[in-house]
Amino acid sequence: MSLAGCHNIADLRRVARRKLPAPVFHYIDGGADDEWSLRNNTRAFDRYELVPSQLSDVSRIDTSSTLFGRPVDWPVMISPTGASKLFHAGGEPAVARAAKTFGMVYSLSTLGTTTIADVAASATGPKLFQLYVFRDRGLARELVGLARQHDYAALALTVDTPVGGNRERDFVYGFSATPRSRLRQVLSFARHPYWVWRAAVRKDLEMVNITRSEAGADITGSLREYVDRELDRSLTWKDVEWLRKTWDGPLVIKGVQSVDDCRRAADAGATAVMLSNHGGRQLESAPAPIDCVAAVADALRDRLEIICDGGIRRGNHIVKALAAGANAVGIGRAYLWGLAAGGEAGVERALGILRDEFERTLALTGCSDVSSLVRGHLRRSRDEF
Repeated sequence: MSLAGCHNIADLRRVARRKLPAPVFHYIDGGADDEWSLRNNTRAFDRYELVPSQLSDVSRIDTSSTLFGRPVDWPVMISPTGASKLFHAGGEPAVARAAKTFGMVYSLSTLGTTTIADVAASATGPKLFQLYVFRDRGLARELVGLARQHDYAALALTVDTPVGGNRERDFVYGFSATPRSRLRQVLSFARHPYWVWRAAVRKDLEMVNITRSEAGADITGSLREYVDRELDRSLTWKDVEWLRKTWDGPLVIKGVQSVDDCRRAADAGATAVMLSNHGGRQLESAPAPIDCVAAVADALRDRLEIICDGGIRRGNHIVKALAAGANAVGIGRAYLWGLAAGGEAGVERALGILRDEFERTLALTGCSDVSSLVRGHLRRSRDEF
């Protein structure tokens, strides 16, 4: 199937599955435990209906908005995801360029395979840097300083990873495969020699923001072991207050879901929250982000920008999140499948699909611009599942 033959995000997922070694595909695709939260993130959107305002003038649709104090062409951002070069040689720069083309905020992960500086040089659109605060606070200070130096628009602290989630697919198919399943893994890599060449010869899958830092010189053992060892279970709201003093721009707390935690975020100096359960990859049975939006918006929209991050696969999902009270949504797997399917062109295909669906849904809902969406356009379905 060509990119032109991909009519929805699910089509791009099928192409990505064919183009990637099985361990790499399942790394994108999998979640924690029984993957209930992973599935529920998307299924939860089906629990909401859109109630249109008919006989509205929708001859022109304006999708523009603002996010982190910057103008954006539509209220969708690229969420931070690690190691984009795992999925295509174009990696983070390809995604950043596609985001610039579509007038969106691009987010770079601490665990990215392209440096903060190189991503900044690859595209001029607004960017966010996502930070893991490890036990080594010096690394955090260094990375924050680089983000400031290269004019990143915002900083996001991920707070839902005191330990790694139980991602069982990694043990069956993936990078943590057991001896029994390694033969299947080897055969899958053998069918993708270019991927193996990039990993083994070019070595372009390195998480460079860590390995090229001052802390990187002291890493012993594998980088994965270092990251697992450095995840800081002692992180508290005091660390958010410290980060607020270190970073003077928009500060986002990613991985909160309750009104109480969002209020603490605002009190600690955050300007935005990403309502997220890490794509269903951390706490199993955590609520779907869309189910968290309305309560947080009712309590705190005058204090925080609210981003619904998780499960977005359709343009109508974006409309539902905005109607519930979100300022924007974040997408992860949707663009990663596009990246794996066709590099920068695949990301543009994914974004184009979502953008077209979003504009069409706005028109059919009777809204000529984003600000026209209100809670009255959304209601809970009577057909619960």
